[in-house]
Amino acid sequence: MKAITLLGSTGSIGTQTLDIVTHHPDKFRIVGLATGRNVDLLAQQVQTFKPEIVAIADSTKLPELQEAIAHLDPQPIIVSGTEGIVEVAKYGDAEAVVTGIVGCAGLLPTIAAIQAGKDIALANKETLIAGGPIVLPLVEKYGVKLLPADSEHSAIFQCLQGVPNGGLRRIILTASGGAFRDWPVEKLATVKVSDALKHPNWSMGQKITVDSATMMNKGLEVIEAHYLFGLDYDHIDAVIHPQSIIHSLIELQDTSVLAQLGWPGMRLPLLYALSWPERIATDWKPFDLITCGDLTFRAPDHAKYPCINLAYAAGRAAGSMPAVLNAANEQAVALFLAEKIQFLDIPKVIEQVCDRHRSDNHSTPSLDDILAADQWARQAVSEASHHLNPTPVLVN
Repeated sequence: MKAITLLGSTGSIGTQTLDIVTHHPDKFRIVGLATGRNVDLLAQQVQTFKPEIVAIADSTKLPELQEAIAHLDPQPIIVSGTEGIVEVAKYGDAEAVVTGIVGCAGLLPTIAAIQAGKDIALANKETLIAGGPIVLPLVEKYGVKLLPADSEHSAIFQCLQGVPNGGLRRIILTASGGAFRDWPVEKLATVKVSDALKHPNWSMGQKITVDSATMMNKGLEVIEAHYLFGLDYDHIDAVIHPQSIIHSLIELQDTSVLAQLGWPGMRLPLLYALSWPERIATDWKPFDLITCGDLTFRAPDHAKYPCINLAYAAGRAAGSMPAVLNAANEQAVALFLAEKIQFLDIPKVIEQVCDRHRSDNHSTPSLDDILAADQWARQAVSEASHHLNPTPVLVN
C-alpha cells in the first residue's frame, strides 16, 4: 500500500485523486491533506481519509477547521499558512506527494517534498515552468521520481515507455482550443468572463479554464515538456484537436508516431502517476473508437492565440523569464476574472512585462531569484494594466 500526501485536496485534482484512493483502498492510503480555504470539504475529507496531518493555507480559517473536526479521535496535526502547506508536503512516511495546488504557490511545497525524499506526482505545471532550473537538479540530487500527472505530459510519458534513449525526435501536444476555438478572432473583443469559462470538453478551475481559452495553458505545457523530456523548443509542437481524445503524441527518430488515447478526464493520468510502473485494473468506462467518432486536427491560429508565441519566446529566453511569464499570466488572468481588464488585454500585459524583464533575466537563477522575479512580475502586471488603452465604446 503506497502512502501519499495530497496538496490541493479540495480542487479538481484533489477530489479525483481521493476518488482513486476510495476505489483502491488496498493500494493507497492518505498521510497528509492540504488545501486553500474550503473548510467544509476539507473537514469531510479528514473524517473520511483520516490523515495524520492537515493544513489550510488561509490561516483565518484555522479556528473554523479546528472546530469542524474537533469530534475526531485521534486528532490529526493541524497547521496553516504557507509554512503549514510546506510542513504537510515533507511530513512523515508518505512515499509520493500529489501536487494539485494551482499556480506558483505549489513551488515551495514541491521543493520541500523533494528534499524530504518523496516522489512527486506533478499536477502543478507551474512548478517546472517557474522553478525548472531549481527543481530538476534537486530531483537528481535526492534521487526521487518526478512523474507527470496532467493528461498531456502523462500521455507523452506513457508513449515513451520502452523507447530507447535517443529515440525521441518530437513531441506533439494536443489542445482542445478552449472556449473560443470556433469564434472568429474579430469577436474576441466582446468576450465576457462567463464566455471564457465555458470550456467545451473539460471541467476545471477558473484559472486553467481561462488559460485554455487563451491557449496559454498549451504554451506553459510546451515549457514543462522541455524540462520533463529534454527536447529543445524546435522539437515541441502544439496542434488543436477538438475532441480531446488523443492526449498527446510523440514522433520517434524513424518517423513512427505513438499516441495515447482515452476519454477526457484526469483520473487516468493521476492513477498512472501514482501506480507507475504498474497498471491497475479499474471499472471505468472502456474506451471505444466507434463511439468517439471522427478525430480532427488543425494548426493553432496565432492571431487568435498570441499567448502561445509568448510562451515559446519565454522558454527560449530561459533563466528567470519563464517564471516572469507564469506570474504575469496568473496576475493578468486574475484581473480578467475580476473584470478589471479585457480578455484581449491578457496577452498584451504579459508581453509588456516580459519585455521589461529582458535586461534583468537571470540566466542561472537561484530560488531567491525566481521568487523575486515572480513577485516583481505580479506588481508589473498591476502597473501595466493601469496604462492599457481603454476599450472603445461602439455607438450604433
